Amino acid sequence: MSRTRDLGKMISGNFDVPTASLDNAAAAVNNNINTIGQLGNRNLIINGAMQVAQRQTVSSNVGNKYVLDRFYIYRQNAGSTYTCSQNTVTDLAGFNKSLKMLCSTADTSIASNEEVKIFHKLEGQDLQRFEKGFSTAKGFTLSFYVKTNKTGTYIVELYDRDNGRDVSGSYTVSDTSWNRYTINFPADTTGKFDNDNASSLEIQFWLVAGSAVQGGTLNTSWRAATDPSSATGQINFGDALNNSWEITGIQLEAGDTATPYEHRSYGDELARCQRYCVVLNGAAYQAYGFIGWCESTTRAKSVYNFPVSMRSAPSFNRTGSWMYDGASSNPSFVSINNASSTPYMCRLEDDISGGNTGQGVILLNFNDATATMTFDAEL
Repeated sequence: MSRTRDLGKMISGNFDVPTASLDNAAAAVNNNINTIGQLGNRNLIINGAMQVAQRQTVSSNVGNKYVLDRFYIYRQNAGSTYTCSQNTVTDLAGFNKSLKMLCSTADTSIASNEEVKIFHKLEGQDLQRFEKGFSTAKGFTLSFYVKTNKTGTYIVELYDRDNGRDVSGSYTVSDTSWNRYTINFPADTTGKFDNDNASSLEIQFWLVAGSAVQGGTLNTSWRAATDPSSATGQINFGDALNNSWEITGIQLEAGDTATPYEHRSYGDELARCQRYCVVLNGAAYQAYGFIGWCESTTRAKSVYNFPVSMRSAPSFNRTGSWMYDGASSNPSFVSINNASSTPYMCRLEDDISGGNTGQGVILLNFNDATATMTFDAEL
């Protein structure tokens, strides 16, 4: 008799719980049955439900930039142009936001080197569960929801940056409704993912693919990366004005089975995104001050502690109007002089006028709603 059945008999004898119920519960746990709320942290995608858009919620003529957090819009030599936005979803249960691409300039005759695709990049240290490069390597299961008025075949490619390897899969859209699609990519026993904080795996959702990446049969096995056959069959999404494509509920997990989408709270998703980018703006933070001090009558310094530890020491960009508040006088902001950062904090250095070395604590404040401060540690 199994241990679970023995345990069930002992418990049922004391509490009159049916042994069959205990056996069923034990079987569910032993078989690792994935149901909603069980086995959390299985989804490796950050912001897969498109809840977070720190930088902006819409960008026209978009290309080679992040709009929604963690999703990079790549556009190479394309004649077609697009508006990317965080769209409100009203017709898909369980989701209220999507990333939407809308064609604003059509291109019906694409050149061989034209490419439009959306990247999501993952750190190597988060990918060790796939055991890539070992005999025990696991497959990659990618699932997502797409809604588009341009039906046909679309390609998704996985690129292993550490080892220069790639594999592709396809999904076919046959109607204009929201549908969930699943692509099973095979395990790869060649090439380990580096256990570090650099980009190791890049997921590429193709929208436009020139002839240089088509031809032959779509490559559905891991190989040394090369362009031909990496996007064979991809339709030209940019062939007509107002073609639209939306995606949400993206999930990547180890193994061969797609489980229900793992929903996370907005706060959890925002914190994960802030590992890569922190954006502060005057509209939300006008009453917020960065603690500082006057180093001299012409130089002030202030510090900002990041809300989470960032992936690496971030680059820094500040725009708009700023001001200093002082205990005895308000030194005037003149210009940005320098900034230095670690993954945990940033020290800002500004040229000022009217400073007082013995003034003590001063505050660096946003001076208008359009001012922004961006810290970027993206992959």
